[in-house]
Amino acid sequence: MNVLDMFSLKGKVALTTGGAGLYGRQIVEALAEAGAKTFTAARNRDALEKVAAAHRDRGFDVTALQYDQGDEASVLALRDQILEQAGAIDILVNNSVARPMRNGYQSDASTFAQSMAVNATGLFVITRAFGDIMAENGRGSIINVGSIQGLIAPDPTIYRGTTMSGWAPDYFFHKSGMVNFTRFIGSYYGLKNVRCNCIAPGGYQTPDHPEAFVRQYSDKTFLGRLAGDTDLKGIIVFLASDASAYITGTTIPVDAGYTAK
Repeated sequence: MNVLDMFSLKGKVALTTGGAGLYGRQIVEALAEAGAKTFTAARNRDALEKVAAAHRDRGFDVTALQYDQGDEASVLALRDQILEQAGAIDILVNNSVARPMRNGYQSDASTFAQSMAVNATGLFVITRAFGDIMAENGRGSIINVGSIQGLIAPDPTIYRGTTMSGWAPDYFFHKSGMVNFTRFIGSYYGLKNVRCNCIAPGGYQTPDHPEAFVRQYSDKTFLGRLAGDTDLKGIIVFLASDASAYITGTTIPVDAGYTAK
């Protein structure tokens, strides 16, 4: 097989959760551009439908669906809906995330539990639901979207001179747990030819970021910048495709060298 053909997703069915968010939009775009029949799902279907419609206008096969990752019945209904429409699932990108701890470390304990229901238990439920189908079919790639904050501790210095902070205990907890969960899933499904890998993106620049944060964060990277609108597309297609057929159970930082020091 020609090496470039190994990156093609033509004939494959993909699901990205949380496809209307900062990371989700470019993940959906990458899978669709690489040729996959692409589904995207979240609680807010209206926002997803705008993303899907824009891609359909470009000639890509993108469908928006609704689900609640904190509700196992909703996850299973999503699985059944995709199987009914597409007949298979080859790629799952776990990108959905809930951020209920609005007051950071001082948030009510109930919000930590609320976060885990989606970001930990929900991750397990959706991975099992779709992973078992992949295992039955003898193929598949699961990609968990983690964060560098699952690999390192908060760095208060990047927020100096701003009202921002990084004190989100639930986020650090479940993103670090995702790293070893990725290893578990890679091991569990490995002999069924189902791979599981995790990416750990660095900071994603948005228009509302204070100049001080952008400067201080960028100084922590080798490339001197935050991530942009295309920086996850290549790694997603690589891990979703046959180009990474011998890679599983690993976490790959996509962070301009932030965690390499």
